[in-house]
Amino acid sequence: MSLTVHQFPCLSDNYGFLVRDDATGKVATIDTPDADAILAALKTLGWSLDLILNTHWHPDHAGGNAAIQAATGATIVGPQEVTRIAPLDRPVGQGDTVALGETTLSVIDTGGHTLGHIAYYDAADRIAFVGDTLFALGCGRLFEGTAEQMWGSLAKLTALPDDTTVYCAHEYTASNARFALSVDDEPALKIRADQVFAARERGEPTVPTTIGLEKATNPFLRAPLLRPHLSPAEAFGEIRAAKDGFKG
Repeated sequence: MSLTVHQFPCLSDNYGFLVRDDATGKVATIDTPDADAILAALKTLGWSLDLILNTHWHPDHAGGNAAIQAATGATIVGPQEVTRIAPLDRPVGQGDTVALGETTLSVIDTGGHTLGHIAYYDAADRIAFVGDTLFALGCGRLFEGTAEQMWGSLAKLTALPDDTTVYCAHEYTASNARFALSVDDEPALKIRADQVFAARERGEPTVPTTIGLEKATNPFLRAPLLRPHLSPAEAFGEIRAAKDGFKG
């Protein structure tokens, strides 16, 4: 069993992901940030689209649903909240599974950035598509949820195997690294930040990442170590608030 992931930049800082089950040739797009870019990538690859898998309702994740479905006939799967702005054929939530050919994707409730945010996890290949919940060296803003909710969602993701490949939806890593260095003096973080800055200077992506790498260097996941006098959720909330006001 194997899954091929084609990653490409779109909009100002989003990534598009086309995911192909190699056994059957079935293809999904993770979110629909840019309908034209996704359709162009499908054409270049010679792939047809079977599923649209939304992580949450924001326009840079579900805004292309209608146009892509009209062009491909793909079935749209995602959290119920997607219906706020876009078509949805099958609502899913925690504990549900989605079949992409022979690949089974488990749905994980990762609310916090939005209340109904979800992630998709392929346990066989150890691949997770996490939308805007977890970023390389960062995490999503709390637009709708609480710090407690988001901390619980991040805990679900960090419970995945350390070698899980994590595809997050934005190229935010350089700015995340600058903030991380302002709150955490972990030596491994300094090494990673230098690598991130160099990669971005070369125009290279810093996505995907891994669960293990994030646990070792991401200040949001390290919050209880950085603020040991607080509860884990309170420590996370304090660091999240600091990032919201960070100007570096």
